[in-house]
Amino acid sequence: MLDIAHDEWLRRAKALEVSGAHHIDGDDEPGAGATFPAVSPRDGRVLAQIADGGAPEVDAAVAAARRAFDSGPWPRLAPAERGRALVRVAELLEERREELALTVSLEMGKPVTDAYEIELRAAITTFRWYGQLADKLTDESPHTAPDALALVTREPAGVVGAVVPWNFPLTLAGWKVAPALAAGCTVVLKPSENSPLSALLLARIATEAGLPPGVLNVVNGKGPVAGRAIGLHPGVDVLAFTGSTAVGRHFLHYAADSNLKRVWLELGGKSPNIVLPDAPDLDRAAATAAWGIFFNQGEMCTAPSRLLVHSSIAERVTEAVVTRARELRVGDPLDPATEMGALVGEDHLGRVLDHIGTGRDEGARLRTGGERVLTGTGGTYLEPTVFDGVGPGMRLAREEIFGPVLSVLTFDDLDEAVQLANATEYGLAAGLWTSDLSTAHRVSRALKAGTVWVNCYEEGDLTVPFGGVKQSGNGRDKSVHAIEKYTELKTTWIQL
Repeated sequence: MLDIAHDEWLRRAKALEVSGAHHIDGDDEPGAGATFPAVSPRDGRVLAQIADGGAPEVDAAVAAARRAFDSGPWPRLAPAERGRALVRVAELLEERREELALTVSLEMGKPVTDAYEIELRAAITTFRWYGQLADKLTDESPHTAPDALALVTREPAGVVGAVVPWNFPLTLAGWKVAPALAAGCTVVLKPSENSPLSALLLARIATEAGLPPGVLNVVNGKGPVAGRAIGLHPGVDVLAFTGSTAVGRHFLHYAADSNLKRVWLELGGKSPNIVLPDAPDLDRAAATAAWGIFFNQGEMCTAPSRLLVHSSIAERVTEAVVTRARELRVGDPLDPATEMGALVGEDHLGRVLDHIGTGRDEGARLRTGGERVLTGTGGTYLEPTVFDGVGPGMRLAREEIFGPVLSVLTFDDLDEAVQLANATEYGLAAGLWTSDLSTAHRVSRALKAGTVWVNCYEEGDLTVPFGGVKQSGNGRDKSVHAIEKYTELKTTWIQL
């Protein structure tokens, strides 16, 4: 358990020194000279000037990654050696866990306690898990005719371009980088311009852990410039992206317009959370619904932003969620007592407020929240917000808000619940609360989602895959299945 007082976090924040240089070929590189400010949503303070990369920096990073892949030692190491290097990365992340948690909290507004206990735990576990997996992957030798030997081998796909968002900057970077490195690939990582500092620390730690030059490179920059350059680059063999559906479409176009690189997408969500009258514990279901939408300021692709409640229990469950929303402590991310920090920036806060205004205009009932708070801090804070009386055609029910805004919809029977749940272009995750085993199985199968949680939400570990269907994307992060994205199958047929 983290036990650092608010005053101590404030002292460390003032003393924090961070570099905004790119990390290319094992060294920090200032780039061409253009920079942009990393602004903390906590108080509007500029944390650092970040090197603003474009095509030249992407070219340099891809060239370094290509050299490391084509002629460097990394793909040629015994898998156990690659695994030991990834475990060493995990150990160094653990050693610098407090510094990394502080950096994440300052750059994107997450409560520092959540950054330390959840974000960093996930990132450390990811590198350790794939490090331990590296030498346990197997190839195939199918049974064939007695005069032939068939081999099916998995070979590293090459240079991976990974573009990740700001809401879980280290976790999601780890989900891309660790399995790609375990497979023997090299990586060019572009973090969000809202959260570059933690990714740069990760790259420097990886170099310190012994990764050869060029194996993990980080290029800062804006999505339409640096992200586009990675997407179009003919030297990138695989592209892994987590972010919005709109930007995911761009990467598919970039692949078509360049070298037909494989593109793996984890995109948006509008996840339903269905509560049936026979839920084993309605109070727990309501508390989990509130936690799920307000955790990380609601800035989660899997956030259960649509609470679907049977009409017979709707008011009880909704009132419990509203009560919890009013109790939540919104405040300084560096205060250990804070439960919900700042939204990532002014532009994002404005978009969330626009959705709230539209919800009011469309006739949904605002039960609590909806206002910007703590305006004197210079930060971007919003009250936890709950609407009920939401119709399935309203924007509140259709569009991803990516903020602490819950929409409550009601239903009268199970078929209607499933229909409402699936009435979205997204299919990332879903929740279901029931005591009936048959209902749990039947509804889980009927829900169009990559993950279904029954009588819980946001549970799981590295052993299970994560990803979506429909416009929530393709491919899977986590688990052994993530390796599939970064390897190519080769068949060798030997006539005996």
